[in-house]
Amino acid sequence: MRQQSGRTFLSRRRRRLTGALLLGCSLVPVAEASLSTVTLVASAASPSCISWRISGICYWLKCGWGGCRIQTSVRVSHFIPQAVVSAYHAPGENPWQEMSLVSGASGGIENAVTGVLSGVSAGGGNSEQKFEAKRKTALHFFYADAIGHPATTLIGGSIPGYSCDSAATPLFPYYLSTLDSVPWRLGVPEMAYPEALIPGKREIGAQSRGNMWGNLYPRSGFVTQQDGDKAAAVVAQRVADIITRTGQVHTYVPLKGNRRDGYWPPEAVTENTGTKNHKWQRLSPGLKNSCTVFPDESGPQAQDGNYAWALWQPYSCCKRMGQKFLYSTTF
Repeated sequence: MRQQSGRTFLSRRRRRLTGALLLGCSLVPVAEASLSTVTLVASAASPSCISWRISGICYWLKCGWGGCRIQTSVRVSHFIPQAVVSAYHAPGENPWQEMSLVSGASGGIENAVTGVLSGVSAGGGNSEQKFEAKRKTALHFFYADAIGHPATTLIGGSIPGYSCDSAATPLFPYYLSTLDSVPWRLGVPEMAYPEALIPGKREIGAQSRGNMWGNLYPRSGFVTQQDGDKAAAVVAQRVADIITRTGQVHTYVPLKGNRRDGYWPPEAVTENTGTKNHKWQRLSPGLKNSCTVFPDESGPQAQDGNYAWALWQPYSCCKRMGQKFLYSTTF
């Protein structure tokens, strides 16, 4: 009873936060954006991203007046769009049209925090430096958002027994970098973590394979990368790494499902693991109907420097057919 009450409180708290952010958006001018909620919902109808399949059999013990017997149900596995992760150069420039208002509204909070700490106003963009050897490095800074995908409950749980419930809430802001100003801009305390100091410990790709896009740590908005698309992808991977874990030193709401009988939510997003725990669908620029993992072939450069991807994660589940879950076989 106490656990159910806690869940109800959390649900109410999430709805209030979402409502407050959307209400505050009406005071912020809309930036030019390339994605709409309708477009995002339509883009989720991608068989290659969903990857639905029968993956096993679940065994249940069902008891009644006539005794107990074993019942079975089909175990299915598929991906669900969890969140839209955006990386952009200035508050209000989120490529997702409706959510650009949210990023713009929360930008005022960041300006206040940053101003107190450093005496300068917030901002983002690129910085290029040329050295004597004529080698050019580019330092990018991105704002980032992770907001519940509007189609997450349309794909997840739409057919009882044959589609799994999503742990995500549509349109819910799981991460807004403008509300996480200090770690996102200064990289503290993660710049002192072993993951940030030891080469090769947490990297997207690998130097030995010639496809290293960037370091995962510190999980901040700064990336040194000549390719703007790859730099934004590194930022998106950092955000996904944060929100799919609990207890991180950032201001965010964890996006993590709870395992129960007949329901297996995804593990935390981890780079260089193939599609074991996630994959990405490019949304902007150049919406694609297929999914991939980073590093992949670099996509088109955004003229405005703003990018967005849909984070898909794998679920597995089966329909409850008795009071007691016994075990599951997979194939």
